[in-house]
Amino acid sequence: MFTNSFKRRAEALLARAEIQINGQQPWDITVHREEFYSRVFREGTVGLGESYMDGWWDARALDQFFYRIFRVHLDKTPFPAWAAIGLYLRSLLFNTQRKSRSFKVGEDHYDRGNDMFEAMLDKRMVYTCGCWDSASNLDEAQQAKLEFVCRAIDLQPCMKVLDIGCGWGSFAKYAAEKYGARVVGITISREQAKLAAERCAGLPVEIRVQDYRDLQGQFDCVVSLGMFEHVGYKNYRSYMNIVRHALSGCGRFYLGCIGKNCSVRATDPWIEKYIFPNSMIPSLKQVGAAAEGLFILENFQNWAAHYDRTLMAWFHNFETHWNELRRRYDERFFRMWKFYLMASAGSFRSGSLQAWQMLFSPEGAGGC
Repeated sequence: MFTNSFKRRAEALLARAEIQINGQQPWDITVHREEFYSRVFREGTVGLGESYMDGWWDARALDQFFYRIFRVHLDKTPFPAWAAIGLYLRSLLFNTQRKSRSFKVGEDHYDRGNDMFEAMLDKRMVYTCGCWDSASNLDEAQQAKLEFVCRAIDLQPCMKVLDIGCGWGSFAKYAAEKYGARVVGITISREQAKLAAERCAGLPVEIRVQDYRDLQGQFDCVVSLGMFEHVGYKNYRSYMNIVRHALSGCGRFYLGCIGKNCSVRATDPWIEKYIFPNSMIPSLKQVGAAAEGLFILENFQNWAAHYDRTLMAWFHNFETHWNELRRRYDERFFRMWKFYLMASAGSFRSGSLQAWQMLFSPEGAGGC
């Protein structure tokens, strides 16, 4: 009786997104276990994600399923699951992105295995959206992205550049090789730092395992690509202050980050549990308030469509190399990672998430 009631509710909700249960369209879902319905209504996104990981349901085109879900805002429920309420209350009471917790995302996400990220990403290992304006493949898109950033900050030979959240050293290596820049890259992932140092060997690049709050010294430019999502709303202002003090003279600050259409104080519970612990996606209002009085926004672009295409390319690589990767990762990991990549692609495609490229100059440095 209760199962039928949950199923009818699910059918009515999914109909708003033009999704059918056991239908024939690629975005329709096939349900393998009837307990799926009660699990999702009881546990929210954690139930949806975990039931997919457990093989309780499938969709031939998971990205299209999520695109339709997010397009009509089915993820916005007036009755959030307890996991979401708990995350919200914890975020209100504590600074969940404080320095003592900053290395957790490195350990849980970025340290999963360099082999997996090497298989999934482009040859430079850029873990943020590429620029597809003139690109025909992922390698070209990511090189275009790095070139775009270098030109935006007007990079010149021998400039000293700080890369906050340097990943596997993609930007640092490119800036040093092509522009002759001297780069300091910081990351909270020891596995990233190890491989980044190897890839940048022989170049004027220093890779540090370091929290941004421990930064010292000044730089001609600062770049941060895909790291601001780990800062948290209680730390946005202090982050901007730290970057401002790290800049010398008229140096520019390039910030690339995922953005939300409204301000939040907690992340999605499934993302928190399985993908990015302690993460939080900012709104324009939050970024603007954090930068007010410190920076002038010189240029702004939204690359949401670029991120959608990048994520689809990542999944193609991940799936193509799965036979090699499955020696280290099980089937549940495959479904978890697919869920993460396809849900993200659907979010950008629907306009639920944005991909902001922001160029800042210091307040009061006009005329430089």
